[in-house]
Amino acid sequence: MLEIWHNPRCSKSRQTLEIIKQAGAEVRVRLYIDDVPSMTELEQVLEALEVDPAALVRIGEPVAKHLKLKSRALSRLEWLRVLVANPILIERPIVIRDDGRAIVGRPPENVHDLL
Repeated sequence: MLEIWHNPRCSKSRQTLEIIKQAGAEVRVRLYIDDVPSMTELEQVLEALEVDPAALVRIGEPVAKHLKLKSRALSRLEWLRVLVANPILIERPIVIRDDGRAIVGRPPENVHDLL
């Protein structure tokens, strides 16, 4: 079973979900902007992706510009708080497999590693 942190307004997210469906994989779609991941869930995904929180930040989003994130040095905990408070900043899509492996669907073909 896969879970996709999905934003239907994002073309890469839609393309990744389509690849999953075409493969016939069972998938749970999580609209992560409405169903915001907890700090614990973010930590688990960061561990699976082997990245720091800053690597998941969509720095070009208007919210990021408003918060001046590009010019700020934040701790891991501060980045996690920013992402939970502003889920639109979380890079998308993120696909997580039941065994804990995860990928960012940029490009969407990355999802093949989990299928």
